[in-house]
Amino acid sequence: MSKIIVAIDGYSSCGKSTIAKALAKYAGYTYVDTGAMYRAIALFTLRNGLTDEAAIIAALPQIEVGFVLVDGAQHVTLNGEDVEGHIRTLEVGNRASQISAIKEVRAFLVAQQQKMGEAKGIVMDGRDIGTVVFPKAELKLFLTASPEVRAQRRYDELVEKGEKPDFAAVLADVNDRDYRDTHRAESPLRQAEDAIVVDNSNMTREEQMQVIYDYFDRFK
Repeated sequence: MSKIIVAIDGYSSCGKSTIAKALAKYAGYTYVDTGAMYRAIALFTLRNGLTDEAAIIAALPQIEVGFVLVDGAQHVTLNGEDVEGHIRTLEVGNRASQISAIKEVRAFLVAQQQKMGEAKGIVMDGRDIGTVVFPKAELKLFLTASPEVRAQRRYDELVEKGEKPDFAAVLADVNDRDYRDTHRAESPLRQAEDAIVVDNSNMTREEQMQVIYDYFDRFK
């Protein structure tokens, strides 16, 4: 079977990264978490007190985002530092949503992402993979779930990390991010016309993965 590109898009807290990782393992493909790349830049801006758009754009040449394997798991690096443990907070997530609306930031990372996919055999997840990064991807999936279900998943993740979140605040954050992601001027989140929609609101992890494996297996 010739290798393909799998583009996975969708709303926040739909399990895109978990699904993409599992599919990449199943297929023997390379997984790329584009959201982590934006989060790494967001972390850089927070650490350096960069809030002005022009200052963020000017700092891009100073930023190097990469990936390393740690105990078999993919971690994102920022200028050589493993920052996986620093980028999964609400603060970084919110900043990532904000800076991802900057055209120059998107162009900076999209160029890197397209380079990663030149040899195919890749599973990439994000907000604009099937519409902007790889509009000709052979398999496009668009993940969705109700805001309440996604907020509960995010809430549970934060609790597992030892945090004490307020559910109402987490739900508000989910709705705010949805609005920003779908209304930004630059590469807004939208379903590609040829994408397959998977609503996993009421699916177990096993059920949704079987659905996705079945879609992938049609390319064999």
